Amino acid sequence: MIDRNKLNQNFQYFDKETIIEIIDIFFSEYPERVEKIQKNIQEGDFTQLKFNAHSLKGVVANFQDPLTIELSRTLDEMAKNQQTTGLNKVFEDLKVACSNLLDELNALKAEVGAS
Repeated sequence: MIDRNKLNQNFQYFDKETIIEIIDIFFSEYPERVEKIQKNIQEGDFTQLKFNAHSLKGVVANFQDPLTIELSRTLDEMAKNQQTTGLNKVFEDLKVACSNLLDELNALKAEVGAS
């Protein structure tokens, strides 16, 4: 769940259009990001998995969703340590958290656009 206070602090100097654009960029990039991470896991490519998980962590951090940040951080650490045990579970949990984040961002986008 997005921490609205932190999110507002993060975006306090941006106008509505910029906030919507940032959300739209995440929406457009998200499917490819998840696809790359899934491919990295399937291929056991821990170098690229670390890169892609770390990149996702940076992007979702903008939106101040602690669960999604933590799961992407965990995936990043697991890749760094080449840990396979529980990797698929963390990835599945991350996809669910990201799906919830996308829903929240859709609602936020509607709010910002309406104000």
